[in-house]
Amino acid sequence: MVDHPHTEARPAPRRRARLPLAAAALALAALCLLPVAAVALAAATGSFETWRRLAATVLPAFAANTALLALLVALGTAAVGTGAAWLVTMTRFPGVRLFEIALALPLAFPAYVLAYAYTSFLDHPGPVQTLLRTLTGWGPRDYWFPEVRSLPGAAVMLILVLYPYVYLLARAAFLQQSATAWLAARALGRGPWETFLRVSLPMARPAIAGGVLLAVMETIADFGTVAHFGVQTFATGIYRSWFALGDRAAAAQLAFCLLSVALMLAVLERAQRGRARHFNTGKRFEVLAPMRLTGWRAAGAVALCGIPVVLGFLGPAVMLSGMAVGSGQDLLSPRYLGLIRNSVLLAGVTAAVTVAAALVLRFNARLHPGTAGRGAVEVARVGYAVPGGVIAVGLLVPFAAFDNALDAVMRETFGVATGLLVTGSIALVVFACAVRFAAAALGALDGGFAAVPPSIDWVARTLGAGPVRLLARVHLPVIAPSVLTALLVVFVDVMKELPATLILRPFNFDTLAVQAFRLASDERLNGAAVPSLVIVGVGLLPVILVCLGLGRRGAPVAAPEIAARALGAGAGR
Repeated sequence: MVDHPHTEARPAPRRRARLPLAAAALALAALCLLPVAAVALAAATGSFETWRRLAATVLPAFAANTALLALLVALGTAAVGTGAAWLVTMTRFPGVRLFEIALALPLAFPAYVLAYAYTSFLDHPGPVQTLLRTLTGWGPRDYWFPEVRSLPGAAVMLILVLYPYVYLLARAAFLQQSATAWLAARALGRGPWETFLRVSLPMARPAIAGGVLLAVMETIADFGTVAHFGVQTFATGIYRSWFALGDRAAAAQLAFCLLSVALMLAVLERAQRGRARHFNTGKRFEVLAPMRLTGWRAAGAVALCGIPVVLGFLGPAVMLSGMAVGSGQDLLSPRYLGLIRNSVLLAGVTAAVTVAAALVLRFNARLHPGTAGRGAVEVARVGYAVPGGVIAVGLLVPFAAFDNALDAVMRETFGVATGLLVTGSIALVVFACAVRFAAAALGALDGGFAAVPPSIDWVARTLGAGPVRLLARVHLPVIAPSVLTALLVVFVDVMKELPATLILRPFNFDTLAVQAFRLASDERLNGAAVPSLVIVGVGLLPVILVCLGLGRRGAPVAAPEIAARALGAGAGR
């Protein structure tokens, strides 16, 4: 009789303790949906005259350019990423171990940084055309040279930094393929090339398609590259409509168009990823022995793997270093120290806020594996499909209205002007970046939580541990590496983020990404090389860590999925 009240009373506090956790998770999911809902509402309530004017003037060009750019990037990333993944996984040639890591390094470059390097190198005043004129004696109008500032040029820049999406996912798929189907095809008289096309490629197709869709989503969200090259897409149209033309209705409606396409691609990518796990045949331990290449075949493999590494990483790094030497930009000057401080402050605060929110969402889904818990996590993941410019517009619309209303009330009541209380603060930039990169943090945490057996939760709850104690004393010590990875990838992504920071930053609060864009817009490309190199240097850290984690055959597919969603998120901005 003495023990009975204790056994009856113990579950009640735990149920009460779980309620705030579930409420917090639902509130965080609602905050992640706020920019999407605000864009949809602003577009629906905007003037239809604005929509008709857009449809008759710029909308067809924006749609055509965005679609063509996405198509070129899809084809390019599929070809380069799949071919490189198959070569380093299924064959052996000199330097293959080095290429396994080197082929993912272009992921550290934002596409706009690559655009600055190649513009300086290939433009009319650059060293290539200058040398050509010196050797031939031609004048400026005596020869034709490919125009780097063009839609095909932008596509090449994006392919070079986004093909690692496909490479990482395709490589994981090839690593997990059984030797049974391959050996059966060879026994039936099929050659290596035909076996690859008819056996290996179809089994890896879902993973390849998922990587291509991720690359396409980054392409339609890109702002820095297309703006620098003068290519008119939805991303550049949003920025120009809001700031250059002051037409917020047009900006919201263009943002809604881009949002619709991005969400459609996200649904397709999710479906492809869901089907990917069903295409692995045979037993896991029946790993295919790689084919050893010699002679011209080995030389061809080295060339095919080396070209994307040279064009996407080594070449731009050398170009930027040479540009930085004579730029006159002092990285240790008070101006640059302030830019570094702003970038680190913004990235650090955002990483802490985002990972804390992701922990709440993911831990709640573990304790409450029902529809509400899982739904809150999936809603929070939507941000990775929403371009930074769309999130910026989606936050400016409601918070600008709030600031204006509050200012009017304070003037009327107290005679005090509050001004831009929210929209003029760093908090709104942190909010936007947290929404954008919540999926990156969740992806990094998924593997950590999966490593904790559910039985540990049951034992801890039986012993009376509440959710806070369970997370602090049991889960966090186990998932600490995943938490650090999440902090790192969000930190790096925020350092590279351009459109949301450019639109929402407070007055006199510039970051390294904004400084690089501003200098490049003024055609001061040598100066833009200095902040660009800092951004690339920081971006290398998580890429190398993930590549080292994928170094052994049979690595789990979760690792490249984390890389694709987290490390490279924003690479094409």
